[in-house]
Amino acid sequence: MKNLKYILVLGCLFVALTATAQSQSSMRLNEILLHNTTDFQDDFGQHNAWIELFNESYGTVDIGGCYLTNDPNNLKKYIIPKGDVITKIKPRQHTLFWADNNPYHGTFHTNFTIEAGQEILFVSSDGRTVVDRIVVPEMGENESFGRLKDGEGAIDGSQQGWHITNWTSPSTNNSGVDEESKSEKMRETDPYGWILSITAMSVVFLALIILAMLFKLTGRISIKNANKKTAKTVSITGKEIQIDATDIAGETYAAIAMALHLYNEQNSSHDEESLVVTMAHTDRSYSPWSSKIYTLRQTPIVNKNKK
Repeated sequence: MKNLKYILVLGCLFVALTATAQSQSSMRLNEILLHNTTDFQDDFGQHNAWIELFNESYGTVDIGGCYLTNDPNNLKKYIIPKGDVITKIKPRQHTLFWADNNPYHGTFHTNFTIEAGQEILFVSSDGRTVVDRIVVPEMGENESFGRLKDGEGAIDGSQQGWHITNWTSPSTNNSGVDEESKSEKMRETDPYGWILSITAMSVVFLALIILAMLFKLTGRISIKNANKKTAKTVSITGKEIQIDATDIAGETYAAIAMALHLYNEQNSSHDEESLVVTMAHTDRSYSPWSSKIYTLRQTPIVNKNKK
């Protein structure tokens, strides 16, 4: 039983480490600035070379414990501090490291500088797995070397998908900086907005037509189902007659009901009567309770025979 517990614990740790390694493998070296004279400044107002990382996944990646280096023979040259909340890179986001050889300035300041011809490597937290690497070419002042599209391209140092530009994009997308926006392209294609207006109106009217057809079809189906439900079967003298209630007026219903009633009355069993009424006069020696004499005042009678 104890051995089973140990196996489960080891299995959980293995899964957790594997998941962490997989998430760290989503990080990419994305852009490098070598000669910084008037470009982006760090928190201390200094112009230094920088390395940009990009999280190409759709999940947050904690790069704490990973390594950055400019020496393939020393993969653990600079360790990114662990336990720092700012080392958790959100999905499809960037982070910037300053290659100023001044790690005491903060988490994102490395203990090395970079030069042309050196190879920059990003290493996972195991200290052995090289996630991404790139050789830094010679560049002019304030020129950057980055991927054409964020996260896309070679990760083996072959520079496929990389290029040198005379502009930089620290902590933002590489593609689209020098490209025309969609609104600008639309303005050139449709300067007066006729295409956009016609397209929008066509979509609206097409949607209304489709809704009208659906409502009409739904109505027809509902009427058809209602007609089926109103069709009734009436049993008369043991025979079933199918009646479509939608084609019969109210007077017809009344006539049918009266006919059924008379039929039942004629066939019902009851005593035959002679239909002779006999009236006989009966004398009563008393007045009924409803007689008017009980409501009239009577005159007292004087008995003169009494002495």
